[in-house]
Amino acid sequence: MTIGSAGDHTWRYRLWAHLCAAAEPADLVGPRTALHEGSHRYAEPAFPTRARGHLAGWGEGWLHHKDVVADAVRTHRPDILLVSLGLIDLGFYTDAEQTARNARHFLTEARRADPAVRAVVLPVIPNVRAVTDAPFATEVARFNTLLAALLAELTTPTAPLVLATPPADWDLTRDTYDGTHPAGPGEHRLAAAFAAALHDAFALGAPYAAQTEPAPAVPA
Repeated sequence: MTIGSAGDHTWRYRLWAHLCAAAEPADLVGPRTALHEGSHRYAEPAFPTRARGHLAGWGEGWLHHKDVVADAVRTHRPDILLVSLGLIDLGFYTDAEQTARNARHFLTEARRADPAVRAVVLPVIPNVRAVTDAPFATEVARFNTLLAALLAELTTPTAPLVLATPPADWDLTRDTYDGTHPAGPGEHRLAAAFAAALHDAFALGAPYAAQTEPAPAVPA
């Protein structure tokens, strides 16, 4: 969802470009800069290395990041964490309750590294498995409820934790290339969700300008 594959722009690039256009220059930081499988073939080669940083990994969720986020925060000193996690946890590793406990561990560790770090967290968005697997869809809905409660519980005036609003018009055919991973239109919508939260909660940037792209080709 966040790391992207070779040839993707990624929602990280879309958000970075949006913030630059809104006269809110920002660097995206983290211990990694590559796409999936170590590729550096971003669709926009002008995406500067200093802004490509992230902690994302293919197949990695709250379960994997909860024990490494403190080191990443200490080393790379982010002001705001932008988090899109949970789908892989629920799909392969944990149920809603355990995933919420892992999210709590993650946020606690991030604050242990920097008590003032803020965060914008995106709930698990619609995906193809939830369409065809009713028990999985129930777990996703349950986790999203637990996540909202967790952020409300842990937020403080000096270190707010913001729940981003998922794209209301998310369409699996238009916005993903496989029912899960974002294609160009989906990248824009995910970037817009984070941009709206940054603007509304922290007065950073501006509302995201509407973007249109062709629907993705269906993979062979």
